[in-house]
Amino acid sequence: MMRSLLAASALTAALGACGAASAQSLAITIDDGPNAGTTPRMTAPERNQAILKALAKHRVHAALFVTSGFGANTPEGFPLLQAWSKAGHSIGNHTVTHPDLNQVDLAAYTKEVLDCDRLISTLPGYQKWLRFTYLREGNTPEKIEGMRKFLQEQGYRNAYVSIDTSDWRLNEKLEEVLTKNPDADVSAIRTAYLAHIRQRILAYRELSQQLQGRDIAQVLLMHHNLLNAMWLDDVLAEIEGMGWKIITPAEAFADPVYKLEPVRKAAGQSLLISLGRVLGMGLMPGGERLVDDGDYEIAELAKKGL
Repeated sequence: MMRSLLAASALTAALGACGAASAQSLAITIDDGPNAGTTPRMTAPERNQAILKALAKHRVHAALFVTSGFGANTPEGFPLLQAWSKAGHSIGNHTVTHPDLNQVDLAAYTKEVLDCDRLISTLPGYQKWLRFTYLREGNTPEKIEGMRKFLQEQGYRNAYVSIDTSDWRLNEKLEEVLTKNPDADVSAIRTAYLAHIRQRILAYRELSQQLQGRDIAQVLLMHHNLLNAMWLDDVLAEIEGMGWKIITPAEAFADPVYKLEPVRKAAGQSLLISLGRVLGMGLMPGGERLVDDGDYEIAELAKKGL
């Protein structure tokens, strides 16, 4: 109990010591790419090019967190990864096969990281950034401390997420609908997705202000999927229309908040929620939607017959 109180006290002091960041800024990070799997409407190269085109249109420097076993380690998929590097984006590590650290041992997980590193370290834009799969950093003290030691020894940064989205859940719905009918009207999913992004951005901004008393440089989590191939352009326009400044991932990670290392009380959530839990804060009013994996949006789509 005393150790927990001391940890919370130290964290509070660190929070108060953090300097101010530019208001309403965020960086775009995209996980699980390049995904070379089959989807309706678009081929893997078409999806990859559509995402890159949207980023280029809005002059956004993003980070791709590579799950190399999703295609990048094949002759067909490696050029998709190279396209990100050639476009000037940062390249980070998201393992080979996307294992759950809570379900595998530490040695197996670190091997996944090192195996992915051997591929991505050959590319311009490579950064020693690790995005934990499922945002899970271990369910035992041995795994948590073991991974922190591993990152330190390897010179890796924990590529934290502050704005967690459930775009993957909406992508599942999109693919489900289009698999049944490739010509289906999916405009309702687009509308739900844009509303979801707005809700998450505003809620996490409010949470950062509660924790920090300021606007931090946010890090937004998205995925390399059909949903973003179709509508990333609209998402970026929505963010810009809200008056937010899109910055580079390196600029965002320079914010002092990303030097903190809370032990995650609940897996698969943003750094901000983890910080709040360490400090004994409950979810803010309406905060249940931050941890519902898109249940609200899926229920609303079901009311529309999707």
